[in-house]
Amino acid sequence: MSLRLVVVRHAQTDWNREGRYQGWRDTPLSETGRAQAEAAGRLLASQPLAAVWSSPLQRARETAAAIAAPQRLGVKEDEAFKEMRFGDWEGLTRDEVNARFPAEYRAWGETPHLVTMPGGETLAEVRQRVLHGLEDLRAAHDGQTVCLVAHGISIRMLILEALGLGTDRLWSLQVSSTGISELEFRDDWAAVHRMNSLIHLERLPAAG
Repeated sequence: MSLRLVVVRHAQTDWNREGRYQGWRDTPLSETGRAQAEAAGRLLASQPLAAVWSSPLQRARETAAAIAAPQRLGVKEDEAFKEMRFGDWEGLTRDEVNARFPAEYRAWGETPHLVTMPGGETLAEVRQRVLHGLEDLRAAHDGQTVCLVAHGISIRMLILEALGLGTDRLWSLQVSSTGISELEFRDDWAAVHRMNSLIHLERLPAAG
């Protein structure tokens, strides 16, 4: 059984620009984000896709729609690929989180796999649901190439799995707005074919 997975992080929101934790909050794309999503759609238009999947959160669905339109595909949603739930951190900036939860914030930067956020998920919980979602995709799209639009943490879980690395290596990976990675999963091995490609954004104005 094999699956080629083109993974795209959702485009920019105002909360991304402001450095706010979004988690399960349903934030829309900004004007810059909509341009980023359309640019990703133009780039991927030449790569035949069997399906486009998305997290159900609005910022991911809007990005996925821009990718699916040139392929004349609909967007399928799966709860498994939602962003990590940040609980009491959601809606706060990094500085605000650091002021209110200094110990947890420091640990999130140093040992993220050991952090339990108030009202949130652990990385182990995120990894478990994302990998369950991956198995469902593999079963549904054996031998095909599909696009998945998801989030910074959920995408890192997929890339770490492909590389055979644990959640303690979370910050070894950079996942940018509309960064495109391409992963291949087979029964006996996995490979990363491209990682956080941003070539489609080169002609766009720099994001604020």
